[in-house]
Amino acid sequence: MPVITCIEDLHRLYRRRAPRMFYDYAESGSWTEQTFRDNTTDFGQIRLRQRVAVDMTNRSTRTTMIGQDVAMPVALAPVGLTGMQHADGEILAARAAEAFGVPFTLSTMSICSLEDVAEHTTAPFWFQLYVMKDTDFVSRLLTRARAARVSALVLTLDLQILGQRHRDLRNGLSAPPKMTLPTVMNLATKWRWGMGMLRTRRRFFGNIVGHASGVTDASSLMSWTAEQFDPQLDWSKVARLRDEWGGKLILKGILDAEDARMAADIGADAIIVSNHGGRQLDGAISSIRALPSILDAVGDRVEVHLDGGIRSGQDVLKAVAMGARGTYIGRAFVYGLGALGQAGVTRALEVIHKELDVSMALCGERDIHNLGRHNLLVPRGFEGDWQV
Repeated sequence: MPVITCIEDLHRLYRRRAPRMFYDYAESGSWTEQTFRDNTTDFGQIRLRQRVAVDMTNRSTRTTMIGQDVAMPVALAPVGLTGMQHADGEILAARAAEAFGVPFTLSTMSICSLEDVAEHTTAPFWFQLYVMKDTDFVSRLLTRARAARVSALVLTLDLQILGQRHRDLRNGLSAPPKMTLPTVMNLATKWRWGMGMLRTRRRFFGNIVGHASGVTDASSLMSWTAEQFDPQLDWSKVARLRDEWGGKLILKGILDAEDARMAADIGADAIIVSNHGGRQLDGAISSIRALPSILDAVGDRVEVHLDGGIRSGQDVLKAVAMGARGTYIGRAFVYGLGALGQAGVTRALEVIHKELDVSMALCGERDIHNLGRHNLLVPRGFEGDWQV
C-alpha cells in the first residue's frame, strides 16, 4: 500500500484511478458549488485550544450514536453509486466499517442491494431512504430493510427535487456508464477499475432493478428514477413513514432551527445537520455554521449529528466540541474506496481516528465525552449575523 498520511493522499490516488464521471459525481456540488466549498472551508475558521501539562494516557474516543456503541463518533454516510467507484463498493465499505466499529449507511441509490450487504456482513447496518411516489415500492423496501437486519432508517428530507449538478450533466452520468467516445477513452486509462467491474455482476441500482414495477434494465431504470422523487413529501408523510418503519429513525437534511424542532416533535431518534454535501440548495449555509442554532433549538430532545465537509479527525473533534453527538463521512471514505478498495476505506477510518485521538490529547482531553466549546476558539460572528 502507498504511504497514506492524510485523507488528501487518498483523494489524489482516487482521482487517478476512478473514471472521470464517477470522480466528478463525488467531488462536485450544485450550481456554483458555493455551499460545497463552504462545508470544508468553514471548518478551517475554527481553531483548537491547545493545553499542556495534562495527563494524556488512557484516552478513549468510544461513544454511542443512537444507542449503538461506536469506536469513534463517525458513521459512513449514504453515498449513491458507491458500487461504481469500485466494484462491489457498498459491500467493501460495509465490511470496513464493521471491522472498525462504526456504522455503515446504505443508500437507496446503491449499486449493491440491501440483500447483498446483509449477505456479506454480520453487523446490523443503517439504510437511507429516498421517498418515492410509488408507495408500494417504498413499503416493500422497508420490509426488505427489516429482513436485512437494518437497525436504523435514515430518511433523507432534502431531495424532493434534484439540484442541478453541472458536471453530471456534461458527463452523462449513468450506471453503468454509457459508452460514448469520451467515456470509452477515459475508461481505457482506468484499467484497475475496469478489471474489477468485469469481475462483478453488480452494475445497476440493486435496490431498484427487479424490485420496482416495470424496471428491468438501464433504460427503464433511468426513466423511472427521473419521475419518482416525491415533491409532496411533508411532515405528515414523515410521520406515516415513522409509524410504518417502527424502529430507530434518523432524519437527514436538517439545516434550519424550525425544521429541527419539527423533527424533534415528530419523535426522531436523531437528526443530521446536512445540506446534502452542497449538492442540493447552492447558497445554503454550511453544516458546521448551522449546527449551533439547531442545538439551541432542540436541546437534548433529539440527538444531533452532522454531515458535510469532514475531511479529518480535527473536523470530527470540532463538530463534537460544538455539540454534535456524531458525524458522517461520505467523500472521505469514497476517496479511500476508489483508491484502494476495502483497504482504502479502512485506511481513511484509521487516519481520521488517529487525528482525532492525537488532537484530543493535545487539547488536554482524554475522553471524547469531555469535549466542549472550551476546547475551541470560534471567531466572533461565526454563525453569521443573518436577517430573515
